[in-house]
Amino acid sequence: MTDLEKMLKDGVEANTPEDIKNDMIFDYKNKEEFEFVLTSELLKRLNLRNWFENYKKEALVSTAGIRGPQNILYPHDVRFPINTIGITLATLAKALVLKEKYPNKNLVKLAGCEVRYNSKIYLDLISRIQAAQGIRTYVPENRETIPIWLASFLAFKLDLVGAEYITSSHGICVKNATKDLNNQGSQFLPCESMEFVNKMEEILDTVDKKGEFRIKFSSSKDPLIDESSLSEINGGIDLYVDYLKTTVAVNSIIDKIKKIDKKIIIDSVGGACYRTLSKILDNLGIEKVYDWLNIEEDSFFHSIGKDIKDGKFYDWSLDITVASKNKEGKTCFPVVESLHYDEKLKNYPIGTVSLITDPDHDRLSIVQVADIKDKNKIEEAGVDYTELDENRVLCIFSANQAFLMIMDFVKNEMKNSGIFDEHTRFMVKTTASSKSWDEWARANNIKVINTPVGFKEIANVVKKIEYQIENKVQDITVKDIFDNEIHLGNSPRMIFGGEESGGMIIGSNEIIKSNKGRLALSMREKSATEAIIAASGLIASIEKPLYIHLLDVYKNNNIISMFDVREDIAYYNESEPNIEKLKTAKKEGENKRTKNDIFYLALAVGLYENKITLENAKEILSSVFIELDFSNLLSVNFAGDGSYFDFSDKFVEIRPSGTDAKTKAYSGGADKKTLSLYAKTMGNYSGELNNIYLKYLDKPYINSVKEKSYDIYSKYSNDGADKREFIL
Repeated sequence: MTDLEKMLKDGVEANTPEDIKNDMIFDYKNKEEFEFVLTSELLKRLNLRNWFENYKKEALVSTAGIRGPQNILYPHDVRFPINTIGITLATLAKALVLKEKYPNKNLVKLAGCEVRYNSKIYLDLISRIQAAQGIRTYVPENRETIPIWLASFLAFKLDLVGAEYITSSHGICVKNATKDLNNQGSQFLPCESMEFVNKMEEILDTVDKKGEFRIKFSSSKDPLIDESSLSEINGGIDLYVDYLKTTVAVNSIIDKIKKIDKKIIIDSVGGACYRTLSKILDNLGIEKVYDWLNIEEDSFFHSIGKDIKDGKFYDWSLDITVASKNKEGKTCFPVVESLHYDEKLKNYPIGTVSLITDPDHDRLSIVQVADIKDKNKIEEAGVDYTELDENRVLCIFSANQAFLMIMDFVKNEMKNSGIFDEHTRFMVKTTASSKSWDEWARANNIKVINTPVGFKEIANVVKKIEYQIENKVQDITVKDIFDNEIHLGNSPRMIFGGEESGGMIIGSNEIIKSNKGRLALSMREKSATEAIIAASGLIASIEKPLYIHLLDVYKNNNIISMFDVREDIAYYNESEPNIEKLKTAKKEGENKRTKNDIFYLALAVGLYENKITLENAKEILSSVFIELDFSNLLSVNFAGDGSYFDFSDKFVEIRPSGTDAKTKAYSGGADKKTLSLYAKTMGNYSGELNNIYLKYLDKPYINSVKEKSYDIYSKYSNDGADKREFIL
């Protein structure tokens, strides 16, 4: 244990009362069959109603799983959002919903996890509760870790009723969550989450009415907890490799990778990707191309992103693009600094690329060692960097930049092989992703569909298109979140799906089929494995630094919006070890986040409902932000979970985090200094309403816009919904 991890654990130990340490509520360490009786007395003593209301609120807006901090030493601590009781209630509710949907059927799910604290405990509880309800649960052999994309892929490929995956993606190490996957392998949409959340409420109501509710746990050795089925198919790896050969692992790309003459680094942060990815690369015959860092599984993530701030433990998360200011007031990248590449890469040559993934192995970040003499070119490309030594810098490519190069590479490969023009090509992207992607698509005759943030939203659009393909619709159309209707012809194929936070997939040129013949154009979950293979092919295909190649992509595709800015405004310290202080700070932060959100949301919804005009919105914004120019503002749109300001030369999106007390402000366009000013100013605004604002929109209307936004989102989400039935 490192000193930093000891500091974290000591803080947790000191802030956990003795009565909580000693009261497990039920013995989740007992591996034999048992029954837990949730009584009305327990319900009151544990304040589970209050816990549930917060859980329900998160389910309505959660971007990727219902996330939250946990007590890493005492996971039964119900003061935290994620705990053994909560996992138990949610798992039971999901099981009961499935049994009602598919009565008298043999139900099979998959359960998996990555390396986070307590994940194996939650995995055990989930599989045992499902077994007690008669649901067979596939788990990896010896219940080892697997990546999220493999759980998603197998849910679809093996025609399972769904999957449970325990992760909090690239979030701070004390966070955890269950990421619920449906029979398509897609993350639950809010309407799907509410089905089991309502069932949880029914359970609590039963406790109130009858005084108790009995919850059965099977033995950990119950035969319905099935380790053999995945083992018999090599953990699903062979099936996944076959799928990859229809997307990024085509012969032309694999042949390029095999010829790479200098090592590519794969940094397996947390270690969870190594077990699976190394086998896939070996299967493809390219494993020798790579050197590895951080292959050991570690819940503390090898101290990456961890720090001491104001004398206390602090976690920056695992997002390498997080920027801060050092003591001299200069921009620094604390997560990158914690990778210690100044030492670990000191013997690697200039040009070396490191591909960095996260604990559940769905996101990819790309960095490259460069000559310090090239700083001007690096800055011209808009790429961030940090100095490694007096001769070298480390280029830190945003996902917007990295994925633009990857999609351009994939397009060129398809054109060279002669298949590009066989179908109408489309891209699905989140609104917060780069405007350069839209401009690139326009230059290459590729249709663009913008969705709210969250990969489940990308999957939802793809499924709507597949539904029309299966019904042989000749003019396939789909609406984006801005209510634009996109026409795709009768045989479209997705070339790329992705988001600015580092998740992507490549669509297949062939229709993908499950074991029972269900059809798909792409998989439902972002995959760092797809990204790593595509990035490796890109690296192999160019003889110049990536930042020079990026400039070429901009030039060759007439891209004006070369720059992107993201401001993350955190309203409290997520690493606070005292849960009561954490709750208070989070609640105060949520109020600030909501006030900021409503200020913009009311403008977007007001325009949508014709309560105000665009000129009214410009007048309001100009009166509040006197330092900003809104004269070329074209529209203000509701973006599904935020507000999108489209200017003639840029965009700004302000959205509340779906998982925490944070505001995220995005901006993209041609001038980085201007973008930064808009994102920083609008993102940090308090949300105060002035007289000009209230002249056009009254407070009752403003107070109603959040509910109205849910209705607008629901209409968008359900419009043209995939109506294919899952038949067991």
